[in-house]
Amino acid sequence: MTGSSVLREIALSLPGTTEAAHFDRRAFKVARIYATLAADGLTANLRFTPDEQEFKVMLAPEAFRPIDNAWGRQGWTMVQLEAIGEAELRAALEMAYAHAVSKKGR
Repeated sequence: MTGSSVLREIALSLPGTTEAAHFDRRAFKVARIYATLAADGLTANLRFTPDEQEFKVMLAPEAFRPIDNAWGRQGWTMVQLEAIGEAELRAALEMAYAHAVSKKGR
């Protein structure tokens, strides 16, 4: 199974998650978008807090990096799907999902 299909399977297993087109990407959302998948299936963008982003990048710089724009400064983080295992991907998606279902979104 490819990283993109694993991401899709995990995301859609989280309660209330739907998938829809979002510009040139696929978006996964509950109350708000928490992950997007690139059209080529190689990377995904996940919604973390800036502190969570810093921690993920520090622990696995080969897999995680901040998005290089204002969204990235807010915590949106790109993950290289080939560089991450299924368990770590699940944990990252669950972290991003938790922000999407929280009352304040953070």
